[in-house]
Amino acid sequence: MSDQESKATLSELGARVRAWRARRGMTRKALASDSGLSERFLADVESGKGNVSINSLEAAARALNISILELLQDAPRPALARVQGLLARLDDSQLDQAYGLLGSTFGLSDSFGRERRVALIGLRGAGKSTLGSQLAAERGVPFIELDREIEREAGTSMNEILLLHGQAGYRRYERRALFRIAEDHPDGVVMTTGGSIVSERETFDLLQSRFYCVWLKASPEEHMARVVAQGDMRPFNTTHGATSEAMEDLRRILSSREALYARADAVVDTAARTLKQSLTDLKRAVPSTGNPKETT
Repeated sequence: MSDQESKATLSELGARVRAWRARRGMTRKALASDSGLSERFLADVESGKGNVSINSLEAAARALNISILELLQDAPRPALARVQGLLARLDDSQLDQAYGLLGSTFGLSDSFGRERRVALIGLRGAGKSTLGSQLAAERGVPFIELDREIEREAGTSMNEILLLHGQAGYRRYERRALFRIAEDHPDGVVMTTGGSIVSERETFDLLQSRFYCVWLKASPEEHMARVVAQGDMRPFNTTHGATSEAMEDLRRILSSREALYARADAVVDTAARTLKQSLTDLKRAVPSTGNPKETT
């Protein structure tokens, strides 16, 4: 951050402290007393000259009876604050419902053509690529793999992205790819995603707002068996002990993500199902496009 940007940030922060103090009807002396900070320090902060620490911000926020996040964000409008108060009482499932209701009721969701764009989520070995390509052919739409589109966005391989930019950089390219894919395919697409996409709330929200998400579900044993059958031994050591440990890791991953995967619009359980049966289940789970190529 340049000196000019740093000064602008401090100035904005000072203005917010000053604004919140005014809303609370507090003098600077009262804020100093309640926060344990000196009046001189607060004067410097409000003028954009203070050397502000997280601890001092937390102390000021507590004295203003707000959270540090509220202090760093734009102050909400009164009506918005009331809505946020109601939403804070909801669990994750109810929040998902509220999100959909608000978007559809007031025309706020950016979901035009969403049901024509199908995203398959789940762990490797669930059959995402195999079933996805066949579903795309049935619907007469392109089939794409998000990982390949992320590489295209970055202009390099997945390994290089992680090496050069880390997880944060990878997620940035992932979101860019999602925006582009949604814009490029208003008439429909079938896309596979990485298993961990559900763990990134912002990215998963973006995915759900623009794609009809289907969780392809299987047992841990089937996930492992299918990956090994495909000849991809990278996730597993073939020794008995290591395979046992890998299975436990896989169970833990599934357990930790189960509630997230369950937020999908539909769930298709591929356990103990043939490829043909799973494809039939998947076709029934997604909205019809009206394409005459689709069959039941």
